[in-house]
Amino acid sequence: MRKKDLSLLVLILVVGAVVASINPRFLLVGNLSNIANQVGLFGIFSIAEAFVIVVGGIELSVGSVIALLGVLFIDLIVNHDVNWVAAVGITIAGGLAIGVVHGTLVTRMRIQPFVVTLCGLLIYRGAARYYTEDATAGFGFGASFPTLEWLTAGRTNVLGFPLPHSVVALIIVTAVTWVLLHRSVFGRYLYAVGKNEEAARYSGIRANRVVISAYIICGGLTAFSAILIAMYTRSISPAVHGSFYELYAIAAAVLGGCSLRGGEGSIIGVVLGTVLLQVLQNLVNLLGIPSSLNFAVMGTVILIGVLADQYLVQRSRRATTTG
Repeated sequence: MRKKDLSLLVLILVVGAVVASINPRFLLVGNLSNIANQVGLFGIFSIAEAFVIVVGGIELSVGSVIALLGVLFIDLIVNHDVNWVAAVGITIAGGLAIGVVHGTLVTRMRIQPFVVTLCGLLIYRGAARYYTEDATAGFGFGASFPTLEWLTAGRTNVLGFPLPHSVVALIIVTAVTWVLLHRSVFGRYLYAVGKNEEAARYSGIRANRVVISAYIICGGLTAFSAILIAMYTRSISPAVHGSFYELYAIAAAVLGGCSLRGGEGSIIGVVLGTVLLQVLQNLVNLLGIPSSLNFAVMGTVILIGVLADQYLVQRSRRATTTG
């Protein structure tokens, strides 16, 4: 574990201890299980965001993609009687296709990632609303998919703790992406392109393919999150579903050590960043603070993370200069 990750873990433990001392309900099994479920749901699309940030990009359409693919998934299995396994495949394929489009626009057309994904945010949200005629998409009375519901939204008792299956999914995704990012040649290419794309090209790395691959991974993982969240909420209002999720993802990535300039970050750090955000949000709820302040907390967290990153960069430069 990196020093940054270890420091973040200590911070989480300290914050958790403070929250527990303020309100003992924090340590109730039910509350901890709910926090774990939120970490599982939010952690996967935060990891997705991290892949794009590592290559120096940004993905602002995460929430809108979750809304669009969520209503698509529900519509397929409820209204069109598509087998849920096939529906999962179609939904994830949709996420991969979105990743291809974004990556191609960024690399081939040389459009700024901010512009591409901001347009995506508007387009996919509008498409979701049009697809459902601005109505709520849900399972309706009597609709039941027991196997799918158990796999995605169920809980398994582990030593008296109801472990949400979203956490199991996050653990699997974390393990796979950790190996991909930290123990593979492709992972080194991602960091190299994020650090200096031009230098990576001169080193023989096909930078465009690497960037497109990062967006494809992001799209696929976001689609997977869309399925889990749809099964958890059971209904989707396309106008608001997934709103500001991209901010949660960016905040978790920044907290986890990802630099918005690219070339830095770790999977474990992103997961820990997600845990910290959910603990802070739980604190807001337990203290009865207006939920609207959640956004103020997120904004503050992102700002602190960027300032800390800037400070560390300047400190490193000074150390290099004096050395």
